[in-house]
Amino acid sequence: MTLTYCVPPLLPIVLAYVFVVFNDSSTPKMLEFRTQGFNSYAVKYSPFFDSRIAVASAANFGLVGNGRLYVLGLTPKGIVAEKWFDTQDSLYDLCWSETHENQCVVAAGDGSIKLFDIALDEFPVQSWQEHKREVFAVHWNLVAKDTFCSSSWDGTLKIWSPERSDSLLTIPTHSCTYSASFSPHSPSILSSVSSDSHLRIFDLRTPSSASNHLTASIPLHSRPQQRPQQAAAAAVPPSEALTHDWNKYRAPIIAAAGVDRLIRTFDIRSPAQGPVAVLPGHEYAVRKVAWSPHLSDVLLSASYDMTCRVWTDGSALGAGGGQQQAQQGQEEVGIRMAMG
Repeated sequence: MTLTYCVPPLLPIVLAYVFVVFNDSSTPKMLEFRTQGFNSYAVKYSPFFDSRIAVASAANFGLVGNGRLYVLGLTPKGIVAEKWFDTQDSLYDLCWSETHENQCVVAAGDGSIKLFDIALDEFPVQSWQEHKREVFAVHWNLVAKDTFCSSSWDGTLKIWSPERSDSLLTIPTHSCTYSASFSPHSPSILSSVSSDSHLRIFDLRTPSSASNHLTASIPLHSRPQQRPQQAAAAAVPPSEALTHDWNKYRAPIIAAAGVDRLIRTFDIRSPAQGPVAVLPGHEYAVRKVAWSPHLSDVLLSASYDMTCRVWTDGSALGAGGGQQQAQQGQEEVGIRMAMG
């Protein structure tokens, strides 16, 4: 299993390292690389090379200053910088192209999106400037592979083609949108979470006149359905949603989290039922969640409490028992890593 993690944004804490943990038949070992003068916001493995990762970073915690895209190689002698590209503003996210092994898209604080080719030097091969505020997420379509999406603090999602000089589609969310992602199971379904505490699902196959392709708007703070012999859950006020991820094996399941410290899972087939599982444990806001690429019930989280935790949503224990167990807060697998 390989774990990577990076610093949450907009807080005066420093994690200017990239860590990679290897666990194979030999003794597990950790490699590290210091991003001197820059704080890491996102780390992604290349879909083509298992020894190459890219890092989006920003000076001064991303509050002001330049950004830098690192391309790092994992070698027998440790992590080495194969190349880096400096940008005029902070970089908050990145994604690798699914069709071109050398290309990478980054999201910048000046509202721009840039496409770099690591076989070339210095300048991006394409740059788009349509967002009016910071771009905080970019995600490549893993099914169609010819488009990617972005989300911004300007309250919009945009869909792009690397072959076009302007966006293919703009979808309003009317709220600062921290995370956007295509479904790994469908080329036409994407999702987002925003500062208004909502998870939104869009289906591009629907008419644009039908609420701008919106098919579901799920309040993260909604109460889970009360189950037999279980006390009703207390009401939770709305709070900013910062992160979400699609389950890799169960197509309708999404995990989301944010400022209220809780991780929730939802079944988008039943948006009115509330969360399927609620996973408490973090002491501060949850900045990132990611489902395991290997196990359908396991997910990873990183928080402002400077811990990285591994969870099960309880689904592997059976439908009823697993959901109830998760809601009672007995969900942590027992792996907790301190950052910093």
